[in-house]
Amino acid sequence: MNNELIINSSPSEITIALIEDKRLVEIHKERTNKSFSVGDIYMGRVRKIIPGLNAAFVDVGYEKDAFLHYLDLGAQFKSLSKFVKAVNNGKHNGTRLENFQLEGDIEKTGKITNILSSNLQILVQIAKEPISSKGPRITSEISLPGRYIVIIPFSEKISISQKIKEPEERKRLKRLITSIRPANFGIIVRTAAEHKKVAELDADLNDLMAKWDSGIKQLRQATPRQKIIGELARTSAILRDILNPSFHAVHVNDQTLFEEIRQYISTIDNQRKDIVQLYRGKEPIFEHFGVEKLIKSSFGKTVNVKGGAYLVIEHTEAMHVIDVNSGHRMNAEENQEFNALDVNMEAAAEVGRQLRLRDMGGIIVIDFIDMLQGANRKKLYDHIREVMKNDRAKHNILPPSKFGLVQITRQRVRPEMNIETIEKCPMCSGKGEIQPSILFTDELENNIRYILQEQNEKSIQLVVHPYIYAYLTKGIFSLRWKWAMKYKKRIRLQKLSSYHFFEYHFFNMVGEEIKL
Repeated sequence: MNNELIINSSPSEITIALIEDKRLVEIHKERTNKSFSVGDIYMGRVRKIIPGLNAAFVDVGYEKDAFLHYLDLGAQFKSLSKFVKAVNNGKHNGTRLENFQLEGDIEKTGKITNILSSNLQILVQIAKEPISSKGPRITSEISLPGRYIVIIPFSEKISISQKIKEPEERKRLKRLITSIRPANFGIIVRTAAEHKKVAELDADLNDLMAKWDSGIKQLRQATPRQKIIGELARTSAILRDILNPSFHAVHVNDQTLFEEIRQYISTIDNQRKDIVQLYRGKEPIFEHFGVEKLIKSSFGKTVNVKGGAYLVIEHTEAMHVIDVNSGHRMNAEENQEFNALDVNMEAAAEVGRQLRLRDMGGIIVIDFIDMLQGANRKKLYDHIREVMKNDRAKHNILPPSKFGLVQITRQRVRPEMNIETIEKCPMCSGKGEIQPSILFTDELENNIRYILQEQNEKSIQLVVHPYIYAYLTKGIFSLRWKWAMKYKKRIRLQKLSSYHFFEYHFFNMVGEEIKL
């Protein structure tokens, strides 16, 4: 399997596309000014206790208070609370926990009113980003993930990833981790640690402990709403979690980001830092690598599956529903049962890709084509589990019901990725009325004059549909040349096939869009 990461950086956001064997399987958008990310640790203040929900609302700086359920306090909440108070009061000067006396676990069926009170300052970690009108979901069970391990303060447990199957390897890893584990820190060994040497595990542990030390130093003068420890940027977090020998390239179009990613990869695998490549082409990076086309063909209500079958994907408040249709997929030489199995197997692979691509979470119900034989339903179930094996989000899959429905629950930690693929009518922009096409170039020139003369921009970039681009650059004395000569300033043109026919946007010298 060949994996590529294509990263498109713009002044307002970074878009990350993961390509596996030339198929788009994940896409992430990260706004450069976004203040919340899963894994960030904040000093929060309890705003309100809701006994009926056995939960509390905590102020961490978002417009909507964060939600903290009793079960998300963590068994060692008393130890965490005691430690935070000791650090704030100057009674605990160090950052490590060797001499710190742990408290007993809180009751699993206790009441939040017995643990928290209004205005109490607590250390919390973002577990789920704000979704729709809801604030973030938070937890007080702090954890810091690394490349090979995850450390959990105020714990003594050592856990090994269930995906590491060999008993001898599990024993070896547990023995190594026991020998290097700091006092009062629990450790989860990740799948990537399989067959790694103790020096690599120890280096990862030291990086995480340095991150913990830095955060605790900030905690001494921390005030509510302050970020104590920040999670990696989305790009680095993805690389940390999925970088493996199958990765052969990371393409990025920004010099600063290129250097950051290269530096980060060198810290986790110095021999592979050369896979990071800086894209310097004139056309947009997603256009050059065909990502725009992959996005357009992968999103929307209807998604085609090879061979003529297709999926219909509907979203409701309660769940996501996917219907599998055979379309014109028919094989007269085989019976209906075989055809149904064949279509279902191909659809299952596409469903697994769509769940990752759109980051669909919650309850997902898939209506496969009915199959009469139990062996075929078992084969389909096993295939879905195999397809979703590489899905990093926690999920649970139920076998097909007698109605042919497969139910999946999938972890949701951020809003679902939704990209509109249906374009407005290029003539009327959805209004049902059009302006005379002969006036379109006049409209463009008026905007160019306004930007260059009244806003006094030194140069501009005009991005248009490829057909319009061809018209504006036609001939030696093209319209673009005439405009440049008339206004004595540089006017660059760029084509983008993702635009609808008469769509256009202006950008300044640093790539920021000029709003008209």
